[in-house]
Amino acid sequence: TEELKKRYQELPAPIQKKFQKQLRFLQTDPKHPSLRIHRLNDEGEFYVDIHYRCFFHQDGNTYTLLTIGGHRIVDRYKCK
Repeated sequence: TEELKKRYQELPAPIQKKFQKQLRFLQTDPKHPSLRIHRLNDEGEFYVDIHYRCFFHQDGNTYTLLTIGGHRIVDRYKCK
């Protein structure tokens, strides 16, 4: 999404690199333990690292990445 693209550009380079690694896991092994995928309301969430999360919508085997950010982003989705 456009929001994800914008937020990604704002991330520090080391976090962008971690995000790319986690995306490869999502594509090849969505059950990889480092992703720690869980549901929050109607969206899924996976860990980029201990401080950063990525939210997505899943429709079958298709993942639409919604946004990425620090742990505060979780609060936004809890309030939905």
